[in-house]
Amino acid sequence: MLRYVAAALVAAGPALAGGYDSLEALGEALFFDVNLSANRTQACATCHNPDFGFVDPRESSAGRAVSLGDDGVSLGDRNAPSAAYARFSPAFAALDPGVWHGGLFLDGREADLAGQAGGPPLNPIEMGMADKPSVVARLQENPDYVAGFTALFGPDVWDDPEAAYGAMTRAIAAFEETDLFAPFTSKYDRYLRGEVSLTNQEELGRVLFFSEQFTNCNLCHQLRASPIAGDETFSNYEYHNIGVPANAAVRALNGVEGPDHGLLAHPGIDDPA
Repeated sequence: MLRYVAAALVAAGPALAGGYDSLEALGEALFFDVNLSANRTQACATCHNPDFGFVDPRESSAGRAVSLGDDGVSLGDRNAPSAAYARFSPAFAALDPGVWHGGLFLDGREADLAGQAGGPPLNPIEMGMADKPSVVARLQENPDYVAGFTALFGPDVWDDPEAAYGAMTRAIAAFEETDLFAPFTSKYDRYLRGEVSLTNQEELGRVLFFSEQFTNCNLCHQLRASPIAGDETFSNYEYHNIGVPANAAVRALNGVEGPDHGLLAHPGIDDPA
């Protein structure tokens, strides 16, 4: 049973009677738990706030361009991507020579949601935990987590910090795979289901969007084979350099130098040239 009502970021409270009854419910508690950060101020939901489309609504010295770390000082060099609809990104792979798609993070460096969930707790400018054993020790502070992990993964899960950390990431991923993150409730989704009609202007925009003759927007912004198919995320999950310059104001604040190599820094690309 999932219990999300609002994006209140707190230390995880008592579980339901009998403990966390599913991987998704455990993942929900973990997603909102600030205790998984060094200073106990930041949870997954801090930068992926469900009340704001799973993005970071906070203001910092850099405005909303990048996220502020758990230490209250550190600034990232990229904006936190939305966690909404992330489950639809395919595994990172080459479609053709030089054409890549899929993966998680803005450079596709993680193959799946579990891999993505494991990154921020250990990133020194995000949640800032020292290492996996430190995160596992925080988990073990909570008796409901101990009971839930033991019930869902077996008592041996605590014998190895790698195993316990991996279990944590799988639970968070299970929560991120729920329909809370992919509700498909926009007017367009409801139109595809026959629940509402589009205005004349909206219909013209739809026709133009999918037109190969006039705009060809859907060349990059269509996942499904048919323009009238449901569960459309409006992305083919490919990577393209469209020439957006670095944010000089952010770089002046976070001290990062040199170019952001983006996809070229992906460890799965043997020959980025």
